Amino acid sequence: MTRFVLTDAQWATIEPYCLGKRTDPGQTGGDPRVFMEAVLWIVRTGAQWRDLPDEFGNWNSVFKRFRRWVMADAFYRMFKALAAAPDFEYAMIDGSIVKVHRAGQGAKGGPHSQAIGRSRGGVTTKILALTDALGNLADFRLLPGQAHDLRGVPDLLDGFYANHILADRAFDADWLRDALSKREIAPVIPPRKNRNQPAVYDEEMYKWRHLVENFFQKIKDNRGIATRYCKTDASFSAFISVAATVLWLK
Repeated sequence: MTRFVLTDAQWATIEPYCLGKRTDPGQTGGDPRVFMEAVLWIVRTGAQWRDLPDEFGNWNSVFKRFRRWVMADAFYRMFKALAAAPDFEYAMIDGSIVKVHRAGQGAKGGPHSQAIGRSRGGVTTKILALTDALGNLADFRLLPGQAHDLRGVPDLLDGFYANHILADRAFDADWLRDALSKREIAPVIPPRKNRNQPAVYDEEMYKWRHLVENFFQKIKDNRGIATRYCKTDASFSAFISVAATVLWLK
């Protein structure tokens, strides 16, 4: 018997955000709870869809249903709905690299169009994450592995507000400090060592930045995220959204 992970309470929270209704058999397919467990099994194990245990149903049907949900942005919208009340006394931002398996390469449009690049670690994707004061994921963006973390910041922080934002010295840029100051967000960012006039920051508050590192450790417990096997950035984003949703519900 394959281990399921969603409790009854967690499923009750997720169910309203699933596509279709029980009365829409053509759209909904089989039991949506079993379908969500099937997706979570793939995310946890990093296995190929064709290796999905039979108790989840025909693997090809489950995969096609997964792709329909991905194209409808259902997993990301579910995550954003459940992450709608983050604790933004302060927020943290950081990037983390994941290696792209050979199976995750070769999608239409080339690797760059799928947030895949080549860094010192080889062929990689970067996850740029924004977490709240408790280390819960609030939002994220995908970048090619070689891209600087700052590249995804404007889009990630669009419409965002917190009292403080914590980040490492890779985010020490004048334009970012100015943009945060205009929005009355205090940057807690250590200055780069080559600064002639290094900025002052709250060293005690900065110690809490480890929570965003903890988030990456938790989400990379899922083998389908620790190594990227998805050819498209949309599918990989769905994996991250599903895993982050479960973390929010714990």
